[in-house]
Amino acid sequence: MNFDLPPEIVDLQRTVRDFAAKEIAPNAARWSEDEHFPSPVFGRLADLGLMGMLVPEEYGGTDAGMVAYVAVMEELGAADQSVAAAWNAHSTIASLPLAAFGAPEQKERWLRPLASGERLGAFGLTEPSAGSDAAGITTRAERRDGGWVINGTKMFISNAGTDISLGVTVLAVTGTGGNGRKRYATFFVPEGTAGYTKGNRLKKLGWHALDTRELVFTDCFVPDDHLVGEEGNGLRQFLSVLEKGRISVAALGLSLTAAALRLGVRHARTRHQFGRPLSDFQAVAHKLADIATEYEAARGLVYKAAWLADQGRPHSTEAAMAKLYASEVANRAASQSVQVHGGYGYIRESDISRFYADAKILEIGEGTSEVQRNVIARALTR
Repeated sequence: MNFDLPPEIVDLQRTVRDFAAKEIAPNAARWSEDEHFPSPVFGRLADLGLMGMLVPEEYGGTDAGMVAYVAVMEELGAADQSVAAAWNAHSTIASLPLAAFGAPEQKERWLRPLASGERLGAFGLTEPSAGSDAAGITTRAERRDGGWVINGTKMFISNAGTDISLGVTVLAVTGTGGNGRKRYATFFVPEGTAGYTKGNRLKKLGWHALDTRELVFTDCFVPDDHLVGEEGNGLRQFLSVLEKGRISVAALGLSLTAAALRLGVRHARTRHQFGRPLSDFQAVAHKLADIATEYEAARGLVYKAAWLADQGRPHSTEAAMAKLYASEVANRAASQSVQVHGGYGYIRESDISRFYADAKILEIGEGTSEVQRNVIARALTR
């Protein structure tokens, strides 16, 4: 067994770490406070070849694989979770359905500008009344001459309302099959399509710099060539790429834990009480020890799931385990690091307060912790 990353991935990770330290971390607090989406950063990520890491080279990506992707996420997320979350949504659920199921012409039109970083991608699944119950969506697409008319509302959709957004890939109900079950299809709706409107940015607990909105489709017509994959298989198509999305969010949690540990150690070493640094007190030192131990355990789960994906081996259960554990570890780590910081951790000017606010969504997005436990339990008992 070899737990070292390949040299080329180590070099890539170092490059991203240096970039994040110079371009992202110094601005993250201001972006968060101003709720500002930093579009130019994604152009610079594109210059580094990072906007299409999971996309084949023939369509402008680098096809670097999940292990390399996780290594990059560790650095981006440790600098700022909002930027990393936008990159996550773009790289996985926005790009992968097109990469896996799009026709060659669709890939040229939409996947290439996403992979090159020229534009930003989004995916519309969640609705006001359908979250964990993906099959419960009510947005409908009805056949019309030459295309489809979409009606419905999507909620909590990120990356769709920025000045570099290309459009949104939408899951919709197309009818009912002979067995009485709903049929689903996936459609790409470009920015500026008539009948496609966006609500104001949502005011979130965390991820303040991430653009997240409600999307409304009112008699929104898209031509037949905007159907991605097969009509009737839309839900299966989405679920088939969700595993990589879960690994990505697990890596996002891993990066937050690393940041919480780094900030906690720094504060414990520099803050003095009773004439001694906080790190001299066992009660504080043990908190840091627990964070470090859980970080290493989570890292093992995340990289194993990523490695299995790169090997083309089944990884659904491992992805669920990694996402479940890494997201819950991130929440525990952020909470304990705030405790180490004391009052300084509770003011918005502190970096740890931002990570603390960002942590909770990791247990919700890309499948809640409860859903991940269901996935794992089914694999154990079926």
